[in-house]
Amino acid sequence: MTQHTFINDFVSLHYYKFGTGPQPMLCFHGYGMHGKQFKIFEPESLASKYSFYGFDLFFHKQTKLKDQSLAAIKKGISKKELAKLILDFCKHEHIERFSVIGYSMGTHYATVVAEELAAMIDEYIIVAPASINAGALVRYFSKKKTGNKILEKLILSEKALTRTLKFGKTLRLLDNVGYNILCKEFGTEELRFNFYASFVYLRFFETDEQRLIKALNEHNIKSVFIFGKRDAMYPPKIGNAFIAKIKQAEVIILDEDHEMINQNFVSQLSAVLL
Repeated sequence: MTQHTFINDFVSLHYYKFGTGPQPMLCFHGYGMHGKQFKIFEPESLASKYSFYGFDLFFHKQTKLKDQSLAAIKKGISKKELAKLILDFCKHEHIERFSVIGYSMGTHYATVVAEELAAMIDEYIIVAPASINAGALVRYFSKKKTGNKILEKLILSEKALTRTLKFGKTLRLLDNVGYNILCKEFGTEELRFNFYASFVYLRFFETDEQRLIKALNEHNIKSVFIFGKRDAMYPPKIGNAFIAKIKQAEVIILDEDHEMINQNFVSQLSAVLL
């Protein structure tokens, strides 16, 4: 595994490269993780088929926007702006075609890329697919002005944010796993700002289902949807109606909760891709 940085006019994008295969795979990690989340693929046979590019996503680890002011965060990034970043990155790495994989929050990135750049994609793989149904709490805080204001205030108070998460768990908007993951991310002011920014900056990444379905079908993109049987945040049932409309769709249901990037996951995905 090697580390690299791609710099353009608005971001310093840090990423990892691993695998020796001829087929590029762009990897989008989950919230609070980093570009090495899919390193679990490196010692596996998948690494002889793919070359993986694991990004540190916005507000995570070593990737930095050139302007991380509150005003810039509130302005957000459009789908077309993300697509241009990916196109510029591919030109930098001499990539003509690629597959995408995203986990949880990262499925929003992978899905935007699929909507915007479908002609370049061979495989679309989403795991714990928040992009199918992000949930009422995420939509409220990211899309509604009132929710956005509340979230902005909460990041200044660790206690207030913790109380809100407990309330969300009480309402079953979060399960214990999701609650514990998020609680780990609020230890400092910087982490609380990153949490706020991850909601607000990406608010335009809401999936356009009809456009995505059309893109996947018209370009014959192999699509793999992976759920955890015990994942209360993104249970398998959220994909039933949507996935039925996709021609080349495969569904994998793992005996896992939300934290499913493990050897079982690798084995099941390998059986589909190899």
